[in-house]
Amino acid sequence: MQRRDFLKGASLGTAATLAAPAIAQSQPLVKWRLASSFPKSLDTIYGGAEVLANRLRAMTGGKFDIRVFAGGEIVPGLQALDAVQQGTVEVCHTCSYYYVGKDKTFGFGTSVPFGMNARQMNAWIYYGGGQKLLDEFYANYNVLSFVGGNTGTQMGGWFRKEVRTLKDVEGLKMRIAGLGGTVFSALGVVPQQIAGSDIYPALEKGTIDAAEWVGPYDDEKLGFYKVARHYYYPGWWEPGPTIHFFVNRKEWDKLPKEYQEAFQAAAYEANVTMLAEYDHKNPVGLSKLLQGGVKLQKYSDDILAAAYKAAQQLYADESAKNPAFRKIYTEYDKYRKTQNAWFSVAEHRMDSFLQSRK
Repeated sequence: MQRRDFLKGASLGTAATLAAPAIAQSQPLVKWRLASSFPKSLDTIYGGAEVLANRLRAMTGGKFDIRVFAGGEIVPGLQALDAVQQGTVEVCHTCSYYYVGKDKTFGFGTSVPFGMNARQMNAWIYYGGGQKLLDEFYANYNVLSFVGGNTGTQMGGWFRKEVRTLKDVEGLKMRIAGLGGTVFSALGVVPQQIAGSDIYPALEKGTIDAAEWVGPYDDEKLGFYKVARHYYYPGWWEPGPTIHFFVNRKEWDKLPKEYQEAFQAAAYEANVTMLAEYDHKNPVGLSKLLQGGVKLQKYSDDILAAAYKAAQQLYADESAKNPAFRKIYTEYDKYRKTQNAWFSVAEHRMDSFLQSRK
C-alpha cells in the first residue's frame, strides 16, 4: 500500500470503525510494550505514543494492544532505541538524534542544524526518498522507523546570563541534544546530553548553565524560567525535529498485514496531531512566560553565522570519513535546497508581510 493511501485511510475514521469488527474476528491478539523517551508530564510529545496505541485498539477492536511506558519506567529515556534493538520491548517513541553517539547519521532522522523545517521533513521522508534512506541505515540496528510527531521549529534555550557575543558562550555547560551540541562545542560550549525529566534539577543546581528542550508550552511546564530568565530563539539546531516510532524488525514481520497497515495509519495520525497541538499550545505558553517576566531574546547574527559555518564544516568532515552519513547528507542537502528555493517564494513573502502587521 502506498503512503498516500495510508493518509487517505487514516482520515476516514468511519471506514476504520466499520472495518474494526472484521479485523477483530479474523486476527490474533497481539500485545506490545512501547518505551517512550518522554515523561507523562509532557503530555503533547508523550501523547504521540498514546495516539498511536488508542487508534490501533480502535481500528482492531482491541486485538492489537500497545501499552505505553513513560521514560524510565522500563528503561531510561535515552535508551529506548536500545531496548527495541535488543528485543526488550517491541516499539519505542523517541528522537533519532539522541543516538548520535553511536553514529552521527542518526541526526538526520530527527533534525540537523540549519536543516529542514517540519513540513519539509515530512515531504522528504514521505515523498522525497528520505524513508528509504533512513531505513537502510536503521536496518543496521535491527529497527524500522515510522514518523510519529514533530514539534515545529524549537526555541534556542534558557540561559542564566545573556549571551550577546561569541565570547559569552565560551565555557558554558549546556544541555543540548543531537548534532547541535557538536556544533555548539565548536563555539566553546560544553554540551550535556540529559533526558527531559532531569533537565530542571541540573539547571537548578548549577550543574549546567543553560538548557534547551522544545518550546514555550513544554518549557513553561518544566519551569525552566524559575532558574534561568533569558529565553533565546531560534533553535537553529532543530528547525523541524521529527519524532519516530522504532519497531523491532522481527516483531514487525510477525504482524498480520492488516495490523502493519493499521500501525502506519495510526503513526500518520500521531505525526499530524502532535504538530497541530504544539502550534496551538505554544502561543499560549509564550504569553504566560512573557507575563511572568521572562526575557525573550534572539541569537545575534554573529552567533548564528559562526554556528552555520561550524555546521557546514561538521558535515564536510563527517562525510569524508563516514559513508553512511555522506550517503544521506548528499540527498538530504540537495532536497533541502530545493525546498528552500520554493519556500522563499510564496511562503516567505506571505509570512513576512503578515508578520510585519500588528
